[in-house]
Amino acid sequence: MSGLFSAVWPHLSILPVLLPAFTGMALLLLGDAPSGHGQARHKWARRLSLSSVALGLWIAVSLMGEASTGALQVYRLGEWPAPFGIVLVIDRLSALMLVLTQLVALPVLWYASGGWDTHGRYFHAIFHFQLMGLCGAFVTGDIFNLFVFFEILLIASYVLMVHGQGKGRFQAGVHYVVLNLLASALFLIGVSLLYAVTGTLNLADLALRVTQLSGMEAVLARSAALILLVVFGFKAALLPLSLWLPGTYAAASAPVAALFAIMTKVGVYAILRVHGVIFGDAAGEVARVAEPWLLPLAMGTSVLGALGALASRTLPRLVAWLTVASVGTILAALGLFTPAAWSAAFYYLVHSTLVVAGLFLLVELVAAQRGDVADALAPASPVAQPVLLGLMLLLAAASVAGLPPLPGFLGKVMLLKAAWSTPMQSWVWAVVLGVGFLSLLALARAGSLLFWNVRPDLPAAASGASPRLVMPTLILCLMGVVMSIFAAPLQRYTDATAAQLLDRQGYSRAVLGVDPATGEVPVSVRPYRMPEPAVPTTPSPEAQP
Repeated sequence: MSGLFSAVWPHLSILPVLLPAFTGMALLLLGDAPSGHGQARHKWARRLSLSSVALGLWIAVSLMGEASTGALQVYRLGEWPAPFGIVLVIDRLSALMLVLTQLVALPVLWYASGGWDTHGRYFHAIFHFQLMGLCGAFVTGDIFNLFVFFEILLIASYVLMVHGQGKGRFQAGVHYVVLNLLASALFLIGVSLLYAVTGTLNLADLALRVTQLSGMEAVLARSAALILLVVFGFKAALLPLSLWLPGTYAAASAPVAALFAIMTKVGVYAILRVHGVIFGDAAGEVARVAEPWLLPLAMGTSVLGALGALASRTLPRLVAWLTVASVGTILAALGLFTPAAWSAAFYYLVHSTLVVAGLFLLVELVAAQRGDVADALAPASPVAQPVLLGLMLLLAAASVAGLPPLPGFLGKVMLLKAAWSTPMQSWVWAVVLGVGFLSLLALARAGSLLFWNVRPDLPAAASGASPRLVMPTLILCLMGVVMSIFAAPLQRYTDATAAQLLDRQGYSRAVLGVDPATGEVPVSVRPYRMPEPAVPTTPSPEAQP
């Protein structure tokens, strides 16, 4: 057994991608027949699916333990050297995102196995292909394969979006597909421009090559960077590209919307990798190309999300708008371009993803016990489990609003402290505190309608939710408490993550290697660019005999 473990360990970096891929294929071969004679196969599909995600969580935690030492794990596919071959890179940030993905996926899949997975075909297989795209986007070491994994997770999300069918879901799904296809086309344009001026798409190589650009090449690189900001901003729901998200997430089934809580963070991750690192402080003429846009748009996104939550008339739409508000807060921290602000962004990203995923599951539990009123924010009959559901909503609302000592409060304090000495201090403080207050008002309004302003004259609520649905929801809600308990080591990890991202030379040395002769990181040479021919000189008359 130890020999097998020793043989697998060097390949651990690629398993977050291969495991869900092979699991999805196995589930397709197993078939999908949740009724009749296929019930036994469906039970085995559930067991395989849940076991695979649990194993994926163990792998992610193992990779995070290795990354916490500061070592970068570089996996070269086919042993081709970077930047000419495909590489996967596990640093502190990618390891953190892998663990977060699995922490969301496991309880969400557990919840879906309570009955939602029977509302459509091949739910478990598509779920794992979605995980493959998410994990691949977090570990890839080049921007073209970032596009590839984007497309994998988006194709899977198209199917998950309409899972359970229904006219509203189908309409939202069509809009979602069309807009993402347009964003994918822009992604290719931006990548093509970047390759045209640098001759590489490897992230480590790009970080070195952009520093050498000048003149028209620098202009084209800036244009490519801004096009990619539009693409990633759309994926992350950055203003003014965020209006698609509330309707889409509100129309999706509860477990799908909960999984989508991590999908918006792929856009945030891409903005950080491309605009925070490649086009960061040391990028020469193209440094901080997104700075004039990112922070103002992020703060606007946060305010829009809070106002949308306050005006929402249904529970899923309220949570969807809170997702937009949380993304705005994270991107505002990234837009400050300081290590302390980035550390705050990572901490708040983990918290907001977990609490939003839990809220999407919770609102369905509440809606199922309100009779014909369902998820509408209107008086209804009392719910069957008022104490349990009310306490979970109170816990999530307090964390979203930023009340101490929950992680939402700690993340916002870290952000406010990071913004203290910046020119945008007053704006950041006003937006963060104002959005927290508006979010609290929106959730307090919803809570009073759900648990206080009830109508006993209406028919009694349905029976309470089963433990199979309550437990995964409760686990997601309690993860915030765990974050508060382990806030100090988690903050140390996020501080180290921010410092590691700013070490461009260290990242490049790990990925590209070091020239043994000079001890320097080699910079790739574009094979299609020929050296300029020497211009013949005419000897001066004085030099002639």
